[in-house]
Amino acid sequence: MEAYAIHKSAMIAPRKARMTLDLVRGKDVATAEGILDTTNTKASRLIKKVLKSAVANAVNNEGAKEENLVISECFINPGPVYKRIKFASRGNVDRRDKRTSHITIKVSDNLTNKEGA
Repeated sequence: MEAYAIHKSAMIAPRKARMTLDLVRGKDVATAEGILDTTNTKASRLIKKVLKSAVANAVNNEGAKEENLVISECFINPGPVYKRIKFASRGNVDRRDKRTSHITIKVSDNLTNKEGA
């Protein structure tokens, strides 16, 4: 059994968010939530919301038990880039890129993986 959740166009640069996501890759849900609670970054707050949504999808739609869930796959892809202007010296105008991310988290049930193997 596998369930997932996606947060599209999250207002955080993918490079910054990947550092936090690497902390919880492959962990069980309870440990991952504990790590995200103690990590004080914007990425940890966004990733925690997506993780809770993926767990809720697994429990409600697939009938899984929350204590058996493990993060099987998680990744962050770049989203659209919003181009803004930044005023520079000597009357010049530079471009300021506001980068966004697509955060995807998949959770799976260990019990079904062991039975299927």
